[in-house]
Amino acid sequence: MHVLVMTVVHHPEDARILHRQIRALVDAGHEVTYAAPYTARGVVPRSWVTGVDLPRAAERRRVTAVRAARRLFKSMRGKVDLALVHDPELLFAVAGVRNRPPVVWDVHEDTPATLSLKPWLPAFLRPPTRFLARLLEGTAERHLHLLLAETAYAGRFREAHLVVPNETWVPDNVSAPGDDRVVYLGWLSEARGVREAVEVARLLRPHRVAVELIGYADPQTRPVLAGAVEEGLLEWRDFMPNDEALKRLDGALAGLSLLHDEPNYRHSMPTKIVEYMAHGIPVITTPSPRAVELVERYQSGMVVPWQDPQAVAKAVLSLRDNTEERRGAGARGYAAARANHHWPNSARRFVAQLETWAGVRR
Repeated sequence: MHVLVMTVVHHPEDARILHRQIRALVDAGHEVTYAAPYTARGVVPRSWVTGVDLPRAAERRRVTAVRAARRLFKSMRGKVDLALVHDPELLFAVAGVRNRPPVVWDVHEDTPATLSLKPWLPAFLRPPTRFLARLLEGTAERHLHLLLAETAYAGRFREAHLVVPNETWVPDNVSAPGDDRVVYLGWLSEARGVREAVEVARLLRPHRVAVELIGYADPQTRPVLAGAVEEGLLEWRDFMPNDEALKRLDGALAGLSLLHDEPNYRHSMPTKIVEYMAHGIPVITTPSPRAVELVERYQSGMVVPWQDPQAVAKAVLSLRDNTEERRGAGARGYAAARANHHWPNSARRFVAQLETWAGVRR
């Protein structure tokens, strides 16, 4: 089976797209052409895919990227067995194309709910844009195949669709959590707690506990982080490939998830929490419902109030000073991740479903 995978929004090294889904397809013996904004992001394709460069869609600059994706899709429609798209924008790239192969839209997030997190979109345009997003989702459901990243997204659609959750690769063995470094892994923005993380670093500095942030920061928060680094408060590692970034979790005191109370986060399971558990470190999270459910069910960390850096720092120091609790939370989280959130378990269902839609026999 030859699969065309396209994104113009996500980083080419996106964990879900490249390190889980594409890797699963390649491991199963399938050929993948991966079209993504390589040049715009300053990366090159991995050797195990055929890379095609596309423009990046960012803020209000999206039309050029969609047009380029549409040209590519038309040129490859007779050469691939199936196309897998990862952005709502790309629904326009495949719409109305004749003699096209089966097209799958991987629904990463609650598209209408994310509009409140886009500072480049004027407030007066958000209600009509949200309405159009709902219409677009309904049209996609009628004409394409859908995959969902969260069970909570099912309520937005009329039919049942396969859920491919944001699980992770769980190592065979992990180190015990340390006592002098906390980490954050993922996209960095105000709504994801950047300002709180900076203040936590300020509070922990006298206690000789370092704060390390790993991930791409949006334009609004980059100056905040640059200032914190210059002040010597924390270490910020810009975007790192997922397989490299995950190694930085090993031996940390705890992993932070400081999401704000936003509509798009209320029903989503933060992938970073599963990644922290998978690497045997305790979780410190704000009380988004899915995060609380995960941490409390497995007793894998601590829940702190929204936007409360003092509570976060207190939780960090509590774990630092209680070796038994710190190691116990890390061990319980690791065991739960290995049993319930190990990506290969979902990878088989994901690959099998794409094979079915493509009409390919194994």
